[in-house]
Amino acid sequence: MNNLRRDRLLARLPAWQQHIQVPSLVASGQLLRVVGLTLEAVGCRAPVGSLCQIDTDSGPMTAEVVGFDDQVLYLVPVDELKGVLPNAKVTPLAGRQGLLVGPQLLGRVLDGNGNPIDGLGPLSCRQQLHGSAPLLNPMARRPVQQPLDVGVRAINGMLTVGVGQRMGLMAGSGVGKSVLLGMMTRGTNADVIVVGLVGERGREVKEFIEEILGAEGRARSVVIAAPADTSPLMRLRACETATRIAEYFRDCGQNVLLLMDSLTRYAQAQREIALAIGEPPATKGYPPSVFAKLPRLVERAGNGGPDQGSITAFYTVLTEGDDQQDPIADAARAILDGHVVLSRKLAESGHYPAIDIEASISRVMPQVTETAHLEAAQRLKQLWSAYRQNQDLIAIGAYSKGADPTVDKAIALQPALAAYLQQPMRTPLSFADSLAQLARVAAQSR
Repeated sequence: MNNLRRDRLLARLPAWQQHIQVPSLVASGQLLRVVGLTLEAVGCRAPVGSLCQIDTDSGPMTAEVVGFDDQVLYLVPVDELKGVLPNAKVTPLAGRQGLLVGPQLLGRVLDGNGNPIDGLGPLSCRQQLHGSAPLLNPMARRPVQQPLDVGVRAINGMLTVGVGQRMGLMAGSGVGKSVLLGMMTRGTNADVIVVGLVGERGREVKEFIEEILGAEGRARSVVIAAPADTSPLMRLRACETATRIAEYFRDCGQNVLLLMDSLTRYAQAQREIALAIGEPPATKGYPPSVFAKLPRLVERAGNGGPDQGSITAFYTVLTEGDDQQDPIADAARAILDGHVVLSRKLAESGHYPAIDIEASISRVMPQVTETAHLEAAQRLKQLWSAYRQNQDLIAIGAYSKGADPTVDKAIALQPALAAYLQQPMRTPLSFADSLAQLARVAAQSR
């Protein structure tokens, strides 16, 4: 009889479980040690990437699990580290807040977590995104076949960018990267612009939005800002949030221009975290995880599938000391579809935008341009290079006219070509106008 009752009870057990909700127990731990920006906790279990709450004198503080060693969890604070006490309570959190997305994001300024910081009230978006977008099958991506108008004559004509291309914008500090990004936001024909200002001076955020971006550019833009005084984790999140928002608009069928300033600050933030938890440095102080994260971030941009839009991305790369062999610049050249180099020498001479067309290249330009356009651009680039290589001889009068017909043409064409490559900051030029002016300059080279 007892066995019969037991069998009946066991048979009914699955049905009971469908109606009984057993609360899950979360074990809290304690803070063991704080070294720099890294917190070590014991007594609790949480997967890498999850969030924990730490009780401090300043109130609850949120930190993210970035690694572990045996039973010790390594955490990095999301915001400022303050008020932390020995043996503070550490409680794993159930989940992280989703990212609010929707057309209402246009015109707004967000922090690295996607929260508004522009004083315009809470977001009215109704859709939430959790986690990263699924990776696109490379065979499902549309090829880059259409040119994108960025409103900058030198890029439209000499370094044509395709819809869905990923470009690097490489320069040292103070050479005009932010101004060039602003020119593109005002002059592009993309549907949506997503701007990531990561690791820059806090003063530049408002200046970029009000002075460089302007009211017209801001109306169709989303700006994600994480200045240099924010935590390295927030700087990492800002890049990922900007990319995730761009992916949302791409999945809605729109063509997105993603401007990330800068990829170097993203790499430096990852370096700070990796070195703090004990990862060994590999190349000039950068640990291997940095070079693993860069392609994962960049590959999320590009053309989508047949029913999706595109993400055309410009990633600025800060070349320390104007060294083009900087490890991040070198890695970026390998994973991007071209690069635009800004020259300090040109900037010092008053040539703006200071684009060095001799050192720059767009790898998809042959796929998105007509034969006449490509030939004209190549011809003018050859003449520009010939003049630059002989500039010192020409300046001191050591070059004799007639010694080289190519150099003679380069000297004669130099004023017109230099004028073509320069452009006022607030005067965008359409793709058609850029090509028409390129054709007129090329006609003078015959």
